[in-house]
Amino acid sequence: MFLMNVTPYSDVNRLLNTLLTRMQSILHDKLVGLYLYGSLVTGDFDHDISDIDLLTVTSVDIDELEFEALKKMHDDLIHKYKTWKDRIEVQYVSLSGLKTFKVQTSKIVNISPGEPIHFIEAGKDWLINWYIVQENGIVLFGPNQASIITKISKDEYINAVKENTLLWSEWIKKYNTQSSRGSLAYVVFTLCRALYGYKHGEEVSKKQAAEWICEEFPQWKSLIQNAVTWRKVQWSNEQKSVGLAISKVNEFVDFSIHQVIK
Repeated sequence: MFLMNVTPYSDVNRLLNTLLTRMQSILHDKLVGLYLYGSLVTGDFDHDISDIDLLTVTSVDIDELEFEALKKMHDDLIHKYKTWKDRIEVQYVSLSGLKTFKVQTSKIVNISPGEPIHFIEAGKDWLINWYIVQENGIVLFGPNQASIITKISKDEYINAVKENTLLWSEWIKKYNTQSSRGSLAYVVFTLCRALYGYKHGEEVSKKQAAEWICEEFPQWKSLIQNAVTWRKVQWSNEQKSVGLAISKVNEFVDFSIHQVIK
């Protein structure tokens, strides 16, 4: 199967086709579906810095032999498509995991920027991701995602966004003046999207969410403009530590938390 013109980018289409072909050769009939989500779907994909986000659905959990084969597959992909090193994010989730995640965790395989492929336990903490796939995902292979993901309501999504935003009171503590500017840009844009999602009940691109924040809360325009610059150089030799700007990011975290609890 060749995924012609799934995206406007020929190299991304080739990569997706290679991924699907390799997954089929490893998982065979165990592969139920492959779904594209993230900025390639929601919009404002930046070919130089954006990630490729995928959900792979399997009939049952990935076993150890399949895990090793998938690990080799991802290593091979980086050699073939060097541009996408640390920019491919894939979750391998069983049908059962997508039906029961609201009430229990299941073992999934995850690979994401900065993290090697590994097993994790996933439950309600992945509801936002599955909501995005449910609402906006593109089917690359398999049935429509609505038939395999237990229905997530808009209210459930908004509540999950609120819970995640509140967790930033602890998560921000791992960042300091020596943290990279790229990592702090991630915090800023994540919270922009969280506030937009909380207010509107839908996920939008980083750019769209940031523009909305600038219009609704102009006091944060300067920070967001800085975050845009930080994000653009996150993979370059110009990457530096955030320095004293961490204090402004901390203020934005506090502001965001206040917005979801007031």
